[in-house]
Amino acid sequence: MAFNANDPSGAGGLSADLTAMSSASAHVLPVVTGTYVRDTSAVQDHIAFDEEAVTDQARCALEDMPVQAFKVGFVGTPENLSAVAQITSDYAEVPVVTYMPDLSWWDELAIENYLDACTELLLPQTTVLVGNHSTLSRWLLPEWEGDRPPGPREVARAAAVHGVSYTLVTGINAADQFLESHLASPETVLATARYERFEATFSGAGDTLSAALCALIAGGADLQTACAEALTYLDQCLDAGFQPGMGNAVPDRLFWAHDDDEAEAEPGAEPASDSTLDADDFPLDTTRH
Repeated sequence: MAFNANDPSGAGGLSADLTAMSSASAHVLPVVTGTYVRDTSAVQDHIAFDEEAVTDQARCALEDMPVQAFKVGFVGTPENLSAVAQITSDYAEVPVVTYMPDLSWWDELAIENYLDACTELLLPQTTVLVGNHSTLSRWLLPEWEGDRPPGPREVARAAAVHGVSYTLVTGINAADQFLESHLASPETVLATARYERFEATFSGAGDTLSAALCALIAGGADLQTACAEALTYLDQCLDAGFQPGMGNAVPDRLFWAHDDDEAEAEPGAEPASDSTLDADDFPLDTTRH
């Protein structure tokens, strides 16, 4: 089940959750918490649903189907965070993947209230916290005064204070034009991946990664395997990414569906047989649809 906002640009939000999770063969239960007002360049605004609408959507689906994992993206208000936390607490055995996006587009007071609510209500139930290094550092270690930026274990320790078991920190600058991602616990770094930096600026990468990770965990993969596969999937999505508008590039989460290997017809080859269907092949009175 994915709690997230609609993104009309198709870059992130529930659009990312649906396509990434489906790519991992998961059946997605998407709960709309509100909608962004945005294009591929920037977020202009956000319109939140009230907490009752969020709760009713989730409870109705959960009474019908079992859930294997929760993904929580941007839900818009502290009240919605409280509603989501109450739902996940009723399924304490189900893993929760929480993704914290960059909220710099938002009002400063709104950001502070949202992060405080997330810290108090949702992090105690979070199995894996996913976020960019700079976003998580500013949130969890606002008074950091070290000579160097905090490392993945320091971020994981700060998250663990609030009950988070594991932290997946992305976008850590490395030498030679590479970026690193680290899956860490307070005690150790469990997995590290290094990928070449893309020249393009992407929207929706974090939602894509966290959704894929959640789906793989739901499918039964252990955490380290799920993390490695999700990071590889994201790298392939970015490598196949495209620019649909005048703003940022978007990950191609369905890159695997493109038929790039289709052979071209050779000169002189016989044309393919005509497979056009006749209307009589599907009499309307004998089909269900």
